[in-house]
Amino acid sequence: MHTYRRTGTTRQRMGTALLALGTAGALLLTGCGNGGVDRGNSSAYDRSQNGGTTDGFPAPAPEGTGTGEQRGEQPDDESRDIAPSPDHLSTFALDVDTASYGYVRRTLDDGSLPDPSTVRPEEFVNSFRQDYERPDGDGFSVTVDGAYTTGMEWSLVRVGLATRAAEGDSKRPPAALTFVIDVSGSMSEPGRLDLAKEALQTMTNRLRDDDSVAIVTFSDEAETVLPMTRLADNRGEIREAVDSLEPTDSTNLAAGVETGYETAVEGLRKGATNRVVLLSDALANTGSTDADTILERIASERREHGITLFGVGVGSDYGDALMEQLADKGDGHTTYVSTEEEAEKVFCEELPRHVDLTARDAKAQVSFDPATVEEFRLIGYDNRQVADEDFRDDRVDGGEIGPGHTVTALYLVRTKAGTEGGHLATATVRWLDPDNRTPHEESAGLESSTLHDDLWATSPYGLQVAAVAAYFADTLRQEDTRWTDLPARPSLRELSYRADALARDREDKDLYDLAEAIKTADEMLT
Repeated sequence: MHTYRRTGTTRQRMGTALLALGTAGALLLTGCGNGGVDRGNSSAYDRSQNGGTTDGFPAPAPEGTGTGEQRGEQPDDESRDIAPSPDHLSTFALDVDTASYGYVRRTLDDGSLPDPSTVRPEEFVNSFRQDYERPDGDGFSVTVDGAYTTGMEWSLVRVGLATRAAEGDSKRPPAALTFVIDVSGSMSEPGRLDLAKEALQTMTNRLRDDDSVAIVTFSDEAETVLPMTRLADNRGEIREAVDSLEPTDSTNLAAGVETGYETAVEGLRKGATNRVVLLSDALANTGSTDADTILERIASERREHGITLFGVGVGSDYGDALMEQLADKGDGHTTYVSTEEEAEKVFCEELPRHVDLTARDAKAQVSFDPATVEEFRLIGYDNRQVADEDFRDDRVDGGEIGPGHTVTALYLVRTKAGTEGGHLATATVRWLDPDNRTPHEESAGLESSTLHDDLWATSPYGLQVAAVAAYFADTLRQEDTRWTDLPARPSLRELSYRADALARDREDKDLYDLAEAIKTADEMLT
């Protein structure tokens, strides 16, 4: 399915992807010791109350419209390259997943090119943190900037959203974490169950006394190894439960999810962060392997009890599509881990940002000025798109975002001739307060006159990093005929050079790894 639009966006809701590492619960909440690697405004309003407009062109549809259905519908086979010309809106649910980038790097390291269907550009882009200004309280700051990519015709526009910085471990609410761990035969491969056990033992040492942990395992059937247990004086019992984990038979993922949520409900704690943490290669081969059947329980428990799902993908063979769908229905976040170094980054940096919530059902809508913009394309977020009219329908699912997060969306925009000084776009983010579900919004705009002249020469460092990641992802999925190539996309050799130069500028190991991954892909494709 092609994705070019003439001042428009496809009106489809699609699934999200979330699997945010489960087994590292310890660091999920506490951070790491000295061995860790250091990486890395206007008031809220609701225009739907007064029918206002933004910068001289129509505001999005008023609150209360739309179907109220959840995201997750799959795209049909109809090509929607060009949307109707009156449509100047692009709407999507926020996404902080990174699993696609991690799995692609693992695949390249193993000497193979990734399946294009596993490449999600927004997860490449959001694997690299940005230095956006952060808000003082809950909610988001909004940053919009851009630069020209080819002369003065196409520009790359960056929409950046950031939440407040994460607070220390002592200030968070207590956690009630149910770990659902795959112990099927495939988990005996190095870098799977062994990483899980090591992380769980670390968790046992680092969680607070008022935190609680439950452990569920699954292979051909599921078993609650440890009911919800306060850390306090029970750390020895938890360590013994972790030590007992051994790989056995086949993968009944449905049984694991079902039992995991039953255990989480039984151990539900008021005033605590209740989470299910799933660790698996998602290669379901026993019991129900139908995604919809497995997902229904997750969706119902999320709605009734507010229990969200975090997941971590592992293994050289990995059920990417199923894990993405599971995370979507569970309002969680996804990542992928294959080495101790990646586990350290995930457990020490990413997991602490997933424990608490600062925003529920967060969506973004970008309104392009039809007097200035000829056509635009959102890069990625194919499984996150929301119908434009559902932006202010708070029954429609968005993304769950925690403190310390940044979210980046990139657009390729072609402006109309003779409009170099006009208004280009306004980006608005809408979210619900995590406690009382009160809606809030923040916006920021961009004028054509403020675009940087050249992406690679004068644009901000973070925009260049995001551009390299997005162009790399686009190259890897070029064999997928649902998308046309991005205009002005550099060669892999040039992208590798630019990633290396950006890495040297900041001595950023993550960017050195990106440069190496691009070089590896280039060698395979040439």
